[in-house]
Formats: sequence, C-alpha cells, structure tokens
Amino acid sequence: MPSHSLPIIAAVALTFLLAGGVKGMIGLGLPTVAMGLLGLVMPPAEAASLLIVPSFVTNVWQLASGPGFGPLLERLWPMMAGVCLGTWVGAGFLASDASGVATMALGIALVLYAILGLSSARLRVPAGSERWMGPLVGLATGLVTAATGVFVIPAVPYLQALALEREELVQALGLSFTVSTVALAAGLAQHGVFAGALVGMSLLALLPSLAGMLLGQWLRLRVRQDTFRRCFFLGLLALGAHLALRPLF
Repeated sequence: MPSHSLPIIAAVALTFLLAGGVKGMIGLGLPTVAMGLLGLVMPPAEAASLLIVPSFVTNVWQLASGPGFGPLLERLWPMMAGVCLGTWVGAGFLASDASGVATMALGIALVLYAILGLSSARLRVPAGSERWMGPLVGLATGLVTAATGVFVIPAVPYLQALALEREELVQALGLSFTVSTVALAAGLAQHGVFAGALVGMSLLALLPSLAGMLLGQWLRLRVRQDTFRRCFFLGLLALGAHLALRPLF
C-alpha cells in the first residue's frame, strides 16, 4: 500500500476481526471475507498478501485439531499437489493485473461460492472417481486461487461431496486451506508482492483474526448456525456482485 494511513489500518483490523468471527462460527470463510472486503479498498494482490499469516495460522490450528492427519494426507495428497501446480502456473496473474480483471474474477468467485452455499444441492463423488477427480479439482482450485486469492472454489464443494465425517471434513478443509495459503504466499513472494511492509501488516492482522475466531466460537453456542450461514452467504452474494460489476463502471 502506498501509505499505511489510519483509515486503512482500521479497515484491515475490522475486516480481519469480522473474518475471524465468521471462521470461528462456521469453520471457514476467513480468506473469502477478507478478500471480499479488502478488495473494496485496495488491489486484490495486496489484499491477498495481508491474509497470508492469519490464514496460515488459523488453518494450521484447524488442521491440528482433527482426528487423523496421516490417513487424510494419504488420501488427499493428489488434490494438494494439484493445488500447488495450479497456483504456480497462474501465480503471475494476481500479482501483475492492473486492469481490474482480478477484481472482477474475485467477485465472480464470491458469487459462485454464495450460490452454492445458499442452494440445497448435496453433491456426491461417485465411487472410484476420487483418484482422477482429486488432482483436477486441486488444479482448478490452484488456478482460481492464483487469479482471485480465494481458495474455496471448487475445493470446498468437492470435499463436502466426499461424505467425510464432520471432524474429518473440518480437518480436510484446514489441510486444503493451509496448502493453498502456502502456495499463494510462494507465488506472491516470487513476483515481489508479499514482501516488506505487507509482511508486517499480515503479521499484525493475525491479532484481530484470532480475537475474531474466539468471539465466533463463543457466538456459535448462542446463535443458530443455519440463520447465520444464510445471512453470511446473502451478504457474500451482494459483495461479490458489487466487485464483479465495479470494473465495468
């Protein structure tokens, strides 16, 4: 960012407090919310750089709390390899875009994610298809990550379609998000974006993120999750539509 003005710092702190709260409530959403809101006030590449440390720490926390990391990694490593490859292939797009295409792509990704979240569709991966679908889904997720800084499409719907147990699913999401965060950080650093002041800002953003997670976990016991999820995805739909249309005007 050209200057770390007080309004920008306040916007970053409030964004990560809210994003951490969403993750504490439903177990995902920190990068999605952070990218969506920060995309209103800064280029997507800078927003993506700020989420690196909060996303990595909170997702490692989520990954470590699951029941069995070894078997899960053995099952999902082809998908994770695809994520790394896709992010590496497209790493220069987010870092070099100055035309508003990345902002539009971010908006479209948020709209698609919101529509999936609001729909009642329940996908299932056919038996025997995981071997070839996993790498393809990982590759697609990596390309979307490289273009938008958001790594939920199509990884989240795919992992939900594997019929994992609840705790296994939470851990699988943590694994996918952790790998995506590391791959995105490497891509941004390779192109000189994740460096200098943005690294320091990303470290500072960890504090409101953790505070938001604790608040979200407290609220999870007091607010109906179905109501919260519906409001979350409706808000995400509106935000995504705004970002997708903004470069056109």
